[in-house]
Amino acid sequence: MKGAVRRLSTSFFLLLTITATLHAQDLASFEKRTTMRKLDNGLTVIVMERPEAAVFSFATIVNVGSAQEVPGITGLAHMFEHMAFKGTTQVGTSNYTAESAALAKVEEAYAAYDRARRDPVNHDEAKVAVLDKAWKAAIDEAQKYVVPNEFSKIVDRAGATGMNAFTNTDETAYFYSMPSNRVELWAYLDSERFLHPVFREFYKERDVVHEERRMGSESNPFGRLFEQALAAAFTAHPYGQPVVGWPSDLESFSATDAKAFYAKYYVPANMVVAVVGDVKAAEVMPIIEKYFGRLPKAPAPDPLRTIEPKQTAERTVILREQAQPVYLEGYHRPAETDPDAATFDVIQRLLWEGRTSRLYRSLVRDKKVAAVAAGFNGFPGNKYPTLFAFIAIPTAGHTASELADPIHSEIERLKNEDVPAEELQSIKTRTKANLLRRLDNNSGLALQLAIYQTVVGDWRDLFHEVERIDKVTPADIRRVANATFVPSNRTTAMIESAKKATTAITTPKGDAK
Repeated sequence: MKGAVRRLSTSFFLLLTITATLHAQDLASFEKRTTMRKLDNGLTVIVMERPEAAVFSFATIVNVGSAQEVPGITGLAHMFEHMAFKGTTQVGTSNYTAESAALAKVEEAYAAYDRARRDPVNHDEAKVAVLDKAWKAAIDEAQKYVVPNEFSKIVDRAGATGMNAFTNTDETAYFYSMPSNRVELWAYLDSERFLHPVFREFYKERDVVHEERRMGSESNPFGRLFEQALAAAFTAHPYGQPVVGWPSDLESFSATDAKAFYAKYYVPANMVVAVVGDVKAAEVMPIIEKYFGRLPKAPAPDPLRTIEPKQTAERTVILREQAQPVYLEGYHRPAETDPDAATFDVIQRLLWEGRTSRLYRSLVRDKKVAAVAAGFNGFPGNKYPTLFAFIAIPTAGHTASELADPIHSEIERLKNEDVPAEELQSIKTRTKANLLRRLDNNSGLALQLAIYQTVVGDWRDLFHEVERIDKVTPADIRRVANATFVPSNRTTAMIESAKKATTAITTPKGDAK
C-alpha cells in the first residue's frame, strides 16, 4: 500500500507540474497571439489568432443587463436582445420607407392606448377598447412590410453555427461562429444591427417574452422561489428585479422606451467585441474598423448609483405549494473585483463542486437527507455585491427546513477548522484544469475574453484567476467564512409542500342509488 500511495503522490505532483507549465505556456502564447485595440469611437476590440480550423467565433458583449433597469422598464435589456435579431433598415423589410411610417403610427396609437389603459382616475373601458383596436390595426399595417427572420436566414446561409444571445443581470451577449472567409459579412451584419436597428414586431415579441416569464417564473416552482428570494435579499439594488421583468412592465413598456434604452447603453464605449479563430489581426482589424467604426461615438453611461444597504436582520421566505420541497439560503458577499473573490471561489469548490465536495458527501452520500446539495457563487450576478447561496432538495420523507442544520454544520467547519492542505491543493489543481477546458474552443474563449474585459477591465484576468486562487490560504477561508456566514446576513427561502386540498362529496340520503 505504501508503494501505491507513493505512486499516487508522484502522479499528483506531476499533474501539478504539467498543469502549471501549460498555464504559463498558454498565458504567454495567448498574449503573443492576441491584439487589443480601442477604436476612435470607443469600441474595444480583441482579436486572438488561433489557426486550428478555417473558422472563427465572435462575442459581442454590451455592458448592460437588468441591473441598469429602473421600475417601469424591467425586462427591457432582455427585450432589446430579441430586437437585435429582427433585422435592420436593409434586412428584414420589403419597403423600409413605408414600414418606418407605419411603425411611427404604431407608436402613436400605442401611446394613446397605454395612457388610457393605465389612467387610474378617468379610466374608461369603452375608450380603452377603441384605442386598443386602433393600435392593433396599426400593428397589422406595419406587419405587411416585414420579411420574417431574414437576418437569421442570411447568417445561416453563410454557414454560421451556434447563433444565439443571452441577457443576464450584468451584460448582454451576442455570438456565433462562421467560416473564416466570411469575416467581412459578419462585420457588416453585426455592426449594422447595432447601427440601424429596427424595432419591428416589437409588441409581438413582447408577448413572447411575457410567455417566457410565465413558463420560467410563474409556472415553475424554482423560478418562483428564486424570484421571491432575490426580492427579499435585495431591497434597494436592482439585483432584486427579475431579468425577464415584472409582469406589469412587460404589459406596458413600448418600442419608444426600447429606443431610448438602446440609445443610452448600446454605444461603442460600452461594448467589447472579441474574435477568436483562423484570422490574422493585421487583416481583421481594418475590416472591424471599417464597419464597427461607423457606430457613432457617445459617452459611456454613468455607473450604477444604488448600493444595497448592509443587511442587519435575517430574512425568511416560505412558499407553501404542491411542489417539490426546496431549501435555499444566501449571504451577501462582495463583487468579483473584491480581493476576497478568489476565496469565495475556493469555498464554492470546497462545498459543492463534484462528488468529493463537502455538501455532497455530508448531505447526499452520508446523511442521505438531500438528493441535491449545491449552490451559486454570484447569485444573481457578480459585477456588483451579490449573494453566495446554498440550495438543496430533500429526499423523500424529509422537509426543506431539515436541510438547514446540516448545511450550517458544514459552514461552521469552515469557520472553525483549517482546510487540510491536501484538500486545498486538490481544489487549486482542479481550478487550473478547468481553465484549460474553458480555453478549449473558439466560441467559449471569445465569450470569456469579452466578459473579463467588460467586468474587470482586462481580458488577462482570465488567467490571473488561477494565480489568485493559488494564493488563498486556510486562514483566508476561515476569515471570510466568519465575516460572511452569519445569521444577520442571511436570507432563507424554501418551498414547503402543502397537502392537496380534498373536497368531501356527500350524497343526500334520498338520492342514494
